[in-house]
Amino acid sequence: MEIRDFLIRVKVGTNLGIKKQYQIYQEIRKSPELSIAEWIGTTKLIKKSQKDELTATLQSEQLTHEIQINEQSGGILTILDEMYPKLLREIYCPPTVLFYNGNLSLLSHQRAIAIVGARMMTSYGEQAIKCLIPGVVDNQLTTVSGLAKGVDALVHEATLANAGSTIAVIGNGLDITYPKQNAQLQNQIQKEGLILSEYPQGARPLRHHFVERNRIIAGLTTATCVVEARKNSGSLITASLALTENRNVLAIPGSIFSGNSQGTNQLIASGARPLIELDDVLEEVL
Repeated sequence: MEIRDFLIRVKVGTNLGIKKQYQIYQEIRKSPELSIAEWIGTTKLIKKSQKDELTATLQSEQLTHEIQINEQSGGILTILDEMYPKLLREIYCPPTVLFYNGNLSLLSHQRAIAIVGARMMTSYGEQAIKCLIPGVVDNQLTTVSGLAKGVDALVHEATLANAGSTIAVIGNGLDITYPKQNAQLQNQIQKEGLILSEYPQGARPLRHHFVERNRIIAGLTTATCVVEARKNSGSLITASLALTENRNVLAIPGSIFSGNSQGTNQLIASGARPLIELDDVLEEVL
């Protein structure tokens, strides 16, 4: 069994967490002389009591069938593949396996910007996005967001409406739409952009998936823009992850009386660049 196949089987066939998956990848790469079976027998990453079960799971015909379903519904990209984005490879605990549907060549676009924000978007946030996106597209920047309702969805919609390129990173399997109201948009992105997920088909949109998903959104880009965010918003997690990876963070300032601007104003107070006009974005990305 090749390492690539093994990584896919671990992803689809086990419940090992993302950190353990990456540790497995790192350790196997350090011991190229060992076969997968030999590695399983000698590694300390997996408990002795679990090794026989792991070996049986990885060799099961059912698992092979599940992997084929994932391949047929779109495609599978691993950290060993040439198309795997260089920027994403550089982050802490990069995903070892990604499932995709759409135009994979968008991952080769070096000029990409993450735009995230509140699910309960206000008219101010909507106006800001509709003002910003045409210039982003005109400068051939790919937008990256999370296909959530509110800011994320509008970023994807506005990008496609302006004939631009967009990547949606979701927190569930590609066969599931969350939220359901974005079903038509998700289908459109699959046809005209790219959908990425760290989770195989059937994976539900669990809470911790979205935190894990956020590191991919930030990791695919050189800069993250936060449009609207309440205090302690998930968008602030994405911004924090971007800062951790030494990526640029911008935030649209807002009224001190607006709950949706508490998070963005907080980011600016902490050193994020105020996003006031398109040039603020271009200077951080181009």
